Amino acid sequence: MSEQPQPRVRVTGPPRRRADVVRSAGTREIDAETALGEVFMRSLLREQLVLAMRVLAALALTVGLLPVLFHLFPSLGEVRWGPVPVAWLLLGVLTYPWLVALGWFYVRRSEANERDFADLVGSVVPENPT
Repeated sequence: MSEQPQPRVRVTGPPRRRADVVRSAGTREIDAETALGEVFMRSLLREQLVLAMRVLAALALTVGLLPVLFHLFPSLGEVRWGPVPVAWLLLGVLTYPWLVALGWFYVRRSEANERDFADLVGSVVPENPT
């Protein structure tokens, strides 16, 4: 008696989310596009927009104003640190760690905003119509 081979199974990715998973009331509100769901989404979008504006303001007030500073005070362009002009150091070297730091801060705060939003949406208790 020979054993029948198992049929081949194609694996295409992680298992899909099942349709019978219980969803939170807040998630249902967002999916149904109710007034409460719109309030939830507006609050997340507003938080993310405020965060983006803060990071852009920090970038504009630091890196963005450096060329203006060197234009208003041309003598700063003559200042050297060793053989290298300070303007080159500021614009060509120190700018990149600052951009990385701003990007790191933005990603961390954005993820925290999303976690807070998920906690808020998950904690919504559905109204009992009885």
